[in-house]
Amino acid sequence: MSVQRAMLSGQRLHLQHGPIDLVIGAEGAREAAFEAASAAFEGVLQRLVDELDLLRAPWRADAAPDGPVARAMWGAVGRHAGFVTPMAAVAGAVADHVLGAMRATPGLRRAYVNNGGDIALWLGRGERFRLAIAGAPARIEIASGDGIGGVATSGFGGRSLSLGIAESVTVLARDAAHADAAATLIANAVDLPGHGAITRVPAQEMRPDSDLGARLVVAHVGDLSQDEVARALARGAETARGMQAAGLIRAAALVLRGQVQTVGTEEFIGMRENAHA
Repeated sequence: MSVQRAMLSGQRLHLQHGPIDLVIGAEGAREAAFEAASAAFEGVLQRLVDELDLLRAPWRADAAPDGPVARAMWGAVGRHAGFVTPMAAVAGAVADHVLGAMRATPGLRRAYVNNGGDIALWLGRGERFRLAIAGAPARIEIASGDGIGGVATSGFGGRSLSLGIAESVTVLARDAAHADAAATLIANAVDLPGHGAITRVPAQEMRPDSDLGARLVVAHVGDLSQDEVARALARGAETARGMQAAGLIRAAALVLRGQVQTVGTEEFIGMRENAHA
């Protein structure tokens, strides 16, 4: 299976190889940036497959992978406490890797790499990036100089299995790998342990190849009261505040059953009617 390349509407580049599906945008030196992205994407999947056993195992300090994307995954999860595997950062790390190659293009003004909703971005002076928050009417607006290079979203019902019940958790961080890992862990923390309306099954029963193994993941969420929703979100917000205090993230927005709780969002997230996704 080879890398598939196509142009999309809006002068965007689509790169796909196996489960990795990228939508890429660039302004200024677009063609050269797209060529750099294509070159950087070659071989990424195979290098990850070569180290998959290590990347699917719980992170530990006495080991490290060899490939550049795998090393970024390892570094992104290494500062988090509790159970986590480097796979929590795979989508973001791939996006960062491709964006890194694009950034060397002379004349580039703005670029992003969207890997299934986990976005690596770079903004030149005076540039801005606007997008919607999944499941909420609020908007994110990021400006050059904000120190934000990654936006990632995780939650129950998304591409990955979740230990928690958040419908979405969107995180802003210095790069996409760190945002991806943090979004996964914050989404896991939005929970009501032992609640009878929440059905959990071993991860390997839903996906035999899951890096979560026999750990219980959420399969169904039934009726919840507004107070229960608020309590679940508060658990996740506490985790997000701890990450913010440690310098791991800049901001987060947590969504469940129509309620939204935010952490550190004053600069970036608000009800901005003039912002566009």
